[in-house]
Amino acid sequence: MVAVIGDVHGCFYTLQNLVEKIRSKYPQINIYCVGDLVDRGNYSLQVIDFITAENILFTLGNHDLMFYSYYNDPDSLMAKNWNHNGSSFTISSYDGKPQKLKEHLSYIIKAPLFIDTPDCFISHAGISASYKNVIAKNDFDNLSELNKILLQDIQESYSIIWARGELMNIGKLQVVGHTHRKENFFNKDSNTLYIDTTAFGMNKLTAAIVDQNNVVEILDQKTFRDDTDSRWNYYL
Repeated sequence: MVAVIGDVHGCFYTLQNLVEKIRSKYPQINIYCVGDLVDRGNYSLQVIDFITAENILFTLGNHDLMFYSYYNDPDSLMAKNWNHNGSSFTISSYDGKPQKLKEHLSYIIKAPLFIDTPDCFISHAGISASYKNVIAKNDFDNLSELNKILLQDIQESYSIIWARGELMNIGKLQVVGHTHRKENFFNKDSNTLYIDTTAFGMNKLTAAIVDQNNVVEILDQKTFRDDTDSRWNYYL
């Protein structure tokens, strides 16, 4: 059994309270996150510190990669895109803390594209149906090869950190974020659970409790007002 948390986007107090809810009800459970730890919310630095301290594993999100690229590959499209995606809030959270910034960038880039557990397959945006003639079911028995296939397309709109269209049914439950929703949503055709419930838009942060490809329970925490700015409400 695992717990999977949706896109955090700098909403530190909301994340902290949701993790308390999870640990209170499931004390020994492993907790994961679908990524997008940074941007739009006010506390990106604090979120990464908390994720590290709590040993919460996360997959790389598109915002996380844009954050890293801005400082390490500033001429890249990823870096340039960051300027239009809530980067100012992340920059502000690291103001006067260059060593923390360096540490966190190093931590971010080590995040995997996916985490395959016995209970579910976790990634930021999911494996697009565009891969149905590229990825075979037996590729999931060779995760290093699967990672190579997905990594080479990382900047494409259908990549595992950017996909918003139809996802591939991989034969087990995919748990993803990225696509903003007011409520969690299950797509039966692709066997995918979407859990980005727009925490940064003053909605809520969601966690799915999953056991052997079955959703046991959905836990959530309404966004704390101090975590974000009402300007993002239009995403709902």
